[in-house]
Amino acid sequence: MFGFNSFEPYFCASEIFEKKTIMGLIKSSIARKVAMALSGLFLVFFLGQHFVINISSVIDPDTFNSWSHFMGTNGLVQFVLQPVLIFGVVFHFVMGFILELQNRKARAINYKSFKGNLSASWASRNMLISGVVVLAFLGLHFYDFWVPEIVHKYIETHPEDPTRYFPELVHKFESPVRVGLYALSFVLLIFHLWHGFASAFQSVGFNNKYSVGLTKFAKFYAVLIPIGFVFIALYHHFNQIPH
Repeated sequence: MFGFNSFEPYFCASEIFEKKTIMGLIKSSIARKVAMALSGLFLVFFLGQHFVINISSVIDPDTFNSWSHFMGTNGLVQFVLQPVLIFGVVFHFVMGFILELQNRKARAINYKSFKGNLSASWASRNMLISGVVVLAFLGLHFYDFWVPEIVHKYIETHPEDPTRYFPELVHKFESPVRVGLYALSFVLLIFHLWHGFASAFQSVGFNNKYSVGLTKFAKFYAVLIPIGFVFIALYHHFNQIPH
């Protein structure tokens, strides 16, 4: 009759096999593509939410001030969602660089001499370039809005002013150079999203009766949201608040 200890080698072997399987999946190219796709879709959600708040600055400044004040003072947003968003941005772009390096190593010849890739779209062949530009834009965006917000609240410790957000936003778009950089970044974001959506759906294996309609919506989203941000920047640039 077997005792309980007789099963220990089996359980240990099973546990080791399971760990190796999980680690192998994490390290595999497919798993990395899925992880990047999911992180990209996660960031797309926040992009839409960010757009809704920003477009309100064109429609009703008071609403924009109200929503911005809530986002800037709510503990859940500040100490949970915001760190998650920052992690998502860093994770997505780091994973993108890793996959690009893997793809380059896997090819014996580069894009320029690989004639089979000439039929691919510009967006698919230059995801790294558009991604770097978008990442640089995010750095500018953090410098323009997030850093001053942290300084205002936690370093200079100014009292809360729920009406300050709209004037600060408009002032940021006073410079034509900054507006031009924003517009360029969002145009490249269109190409990044256009191909990124298709890659994300393919990576997660989304292929059913809803996939055609969702793909069309994704392409519409990839154009509409970035163009909307460009419109916001241009609108405030040409409608400055008198000093």
